[in-house]
Order: sequence, then structure tokens, then C-alpha cells
Amino acid sequence: MPSRALFSAWSPAQPAGMRVAVVGAGVSGLAATKCCLDEGLEPTCFEQSQDIGGLWRYTEHIEAGRPSLYPSVISNTSKEMSAYSDFPFPEHFPVFLPNALLLDYLRRYMEHFGLREHIRFGTTVVSIRKHPDFATTGQWNVVTEAGGKQTSHVFDAVMVCSGSFSEPSLPLQCFPGIERFQGQYFHSRQYKHPDVFQGKRVLVVGMGNSGVDIAVEASRVAAKVTISTTRGAWLLSRVFEHGYPWDMILNTRFMSLIKTNLPGPLSWWLINYKVNRWFSHENYGLQPENSWLVREPLLNDDLPSYILTGRITIKPGVKEFKDNSVLFHNCPEEEPIDIVVFCTGYTISFPFLEESIIRVENKHASLYKYVFPTHLQKPTLAVLGLIKPFGAIMPVAEMQARWVSRVFKGLCQLPPQAVMEKEVNERKKNQIQWFGLTFDEVLKTEWLVYLDTLASFIGAKPSVLRLLCTDPWLALTIFFGPCSPYQYRLGGPGRWEGARQAILTQWDRVLKPTRTRVPAASSSSFLPLLTVVGFLLLLAAVIFGFL
Repeated sequence: MPSRALFSAWSPAQPAGMRVAVVGAGVSGLAATKCCLDEGLEPTCFEQSQDIGGLWRYTEHIEAGRPSLYPSVISNTSKEMSAYSDFPFPEHFPVFLPNALLLDYLRRYMEHFGLREHIRFGTTVVSIRKHPDFATTGQWNVVTEAGGKQTSHVFDAVMVCSGSFSEPSLPLQCFPGIERFQGQYFHSRQYKHPDVFQGKRVLVVGMGNSGVDIAVEASRVAAKVTISTTRGAWLLSRVFEHGYPWDMILNTRFMSLIKTNLPGPLSWWLINYKVNRWFSHENYGLQPENSWLVREPLLNDDLPSYILTGRITIKPGVKEFKDNSVLFHNCPEEEPIDIVVFCTGYTISFPFLEESIIRVENKHASLYKYVFPTHLQKPTLAVLGLIKPFGAIMPVAEMQARWVSRVFKGLCQLPPQAVMEKEVNERKKNQIQWFGLTFDEVLKTEWLVYLDTLASFIGAKPSVLRLLCTDPWLALTIFFGPCSPYQYRLGGPGRWEGARQAILTQWDRVLKPTRTRVPAASSSSFLPLLTVVGFLLLLAAVIFGFL
């Protein structure tokens, strides 16, 4: 029977020379490699392709085992909120990034921190198995393949950074009549260019970000485009209040405080009010089916106007496919279609791991804080990036890597197995209540709360109260302004001297690429009421015990 002893009783015998295998050189894998180096560990990053980037590296052809990107993809989160915490984006980069520029940023990050020499390109991880003396050492046998030759290695720890966008989920059994449909159908992973839709009647099944993007692109060349959605969705534009990026307005400590402390009905009313300020979701057929459940907002700047101009029609879920048409629930008339695009998400899969290592049920991996398997005798394997936060993934993956590397080194301890399992089970119950438990909803969590939780584990969570006494302007900025990743480099391990300046100049970098006709003003002009109202609100928060 596996030991249920405290993980805190374990520490690596030789932490300085600890060898760590990193699987994948995407956003999470690069952060993992860098954080291992920061802690004096010895990482080896295995990347099956010949380049870094993971999801963000576009290729015209679809590669097995790799994410597939269409060339028009633009980031849904702004550059200031998406940056690694000690490496801001260049100021001339646009606020929201085309995939090629985001890949360029990842290359700059790799070169700046000297990561290339630790990456083995063209090397596939075939299997990861416990070493025979795992109960004592926590070591792993890792088999890799390069150039048709397999090699065995022994590593002290493993970081799995292979992502969750490689194995498409295509539940055809959920769509009666699809076997007799005579038109073309495919999963969104296969989509590259809209030419395939020229003059066709297109049905997009599913309403995630990819589904809406594809529908918008298809509508420019197709005869007709219909989106089928069972649940509906909240829709946000990248361009939010006063023209500023949505996440720099919504993802603040002040907003998080309101969302997490207000009673449920008031919190729902606030969300409903915010998302409907742009347009009425009910009038456009987009109102979520259970609007009191917190769904991940979709980011698209074009959909409302395309609905308004008749380019795109919103329909309920598919009831049945016919030879050349489809029948929707609560709609008596058949809709003729030529092509169906299934935007039905992805399946979580770790083909190189035994099922006993990471338990996956209903697309949910039972991981403590979305990172550590709860049942291993030694905490020497972690999964990074398997989470869908309401915000940018890069700062989250980096924070996970900072925490994991310190757990591997023995500087941070995990709770007992029973405590971790209890939390995982309670989280599933809460997410059924607040997020719903369909497709990959179980991976979704509150962005800022999660970052703060992991940051507190390593001593990197900023203290607003302490800063209020020592640096009031910075305290007000990080509380009422965007929770940019640089906040987590103000103190603690991995402290970065440039963090304060990066925070105070973040709006300058936002305005730089947009104010191209007139000189950009100082960032201090963005929130003119900060100094007047901010201090009073922060003081009230202190008085009522919110901080």
C-alpha cells in the first residue's frame, strides 16, 4: 500500500545536482527550464519538434502529437498581463499579439536566459516510469527517442509540460444521424484557412474561442454560417472600457476582492452588468443557459456586428443530422448545410505515463493545485499548464514552475496525502456548483486568487499593507491597477530589481504601439482618481478586514 506519510518528511539527498526532465518546450516548458536553473537544478527539456513554441508555433501541416494553430490566431490576453514576471514584452509590440510575435517573444526569452543549451530538439519522450527504488529516491526512468534510436535516462524529478491541445475530442456518438450526413465534417484542430468554406453553408458546433474565430473567418467567404451552442456564452471584446485591454481592467486586486467577497446574487449581478454593457446577450441569442454559473468569457471583437448584419446566425444544440441538413432543438425547420466544424475541445492525455501516475476521469486530472498527483510517495512529478484560468496562462505556468522547482529542491513542502485529496474533491464539488462540470470546465479557476495562492507558498505574494507604509503609490497601483505578473517579483525568492519600474510603466508600454500619431502621455495620466479616491477605498478595505 502506498505510504500516506507527510511529504514534508522528504527532501532530496543532493538538491544542488538534482536532474529534472522537462517534457515540452512551449510556454510552460520554457518557464520550467528557467525556474529550475534559478534554483540551481539541472533541467533537460525534451522537445519532439525542431523548435520551441508549442501551441504558438504555426505550421501549415498538422503534426501528430502537437497542437495545431491557424495563422490568424491572436492572443486573447494583453501583453502586459501575459508576460513572464521578469521579462516584459518589448514596448513596440502590439497590445494583443499575433501568434508570430508571441513566438518571437518566446525566442527572446529563451535566448535572454540561456535556455537553448538545455533543450534537446527532435526528441520524443516515449515513457516515464517509476525507478525500482522510487519509494526511497523518488527517481524516474525516462525513455526518449531521437532519430529512430531510443535512450534510457534516470532523472530525480519530472515536469510534464506537454499541454492539453494535442488530442481532439470528437464525440460523434452525441450527434444522431452524423453517420448519414453526406457533407464534409472535421474537428477545429484541422482548420487552417477559410478557403475551404468558399460559397458553402457552414455549421460550427460549439462556442469556444476557436469556434467563434472560425465562424467569423468563414462568414467572409461562405454562403451562410450558423453557430450551434447548447449553453451560450458571455462575450467580451479585447477593447474594453475606455478602449483599454479587457484583462487590465477586470483582473485587478480590487475587482477580485469584490468578486470573491460579494454574496452570490450580487456577484452574479455585477458580472451580468459588466458583460451586457457592450450589447444585450439575450437579444443576440448568446445569453448563457444557466447565467448564474460562471463561464469563461469568449473574446471576439467581431461576432456581435456579424450577427447584426446577418453573416452569422446563432442556433441551439443539434438534435439530429440528416443527409444534407441539420435539425436543432426547439426548431422545427431543417437547416441545409454543406460543412460541419466540430469545436468540441480536447482530451487530456499523457501517453508516456502509466494511468496509475495521473488519474484522468471525465477530462479531469486529480492534481493538487492542478499540479501534483496526490498519491505519489515522493513529490517528484508535476504537471504544468493544465489549467484554464480567467486570464493569461504564461504567468500561471511560470508561477507553477517557481513553486514546483522549490518543492523539488526541498524548500517547500506539500500537505499530507489525505489533505490534498480532500481539497481536490472539494474543488470538484465547488466547480460543479460555480462553473458547471462539462467538457473542460473543471480546469477553470479564478486567475488572481490562484496566482496569489501559489505565490504565498514560495513567499512571493506582494503585501499591499506593507507597501502602503513603505511605498504608497506602488501599493495603490498594484491594488487598483492591473495585477500584472511583475507584482510577484517585488520580493521573496527570485526577486527582480526591475519589478517596481515595470509595474509603474506598464501603461506606457500599452500606449506606445497605439499612440503613433501623437506623442504618448505618461502612464500617470491613466488613473487620475487614484490618488484621491484610491487611498480612501484601500483604507476602507483595511478597516473591514478584506486585506
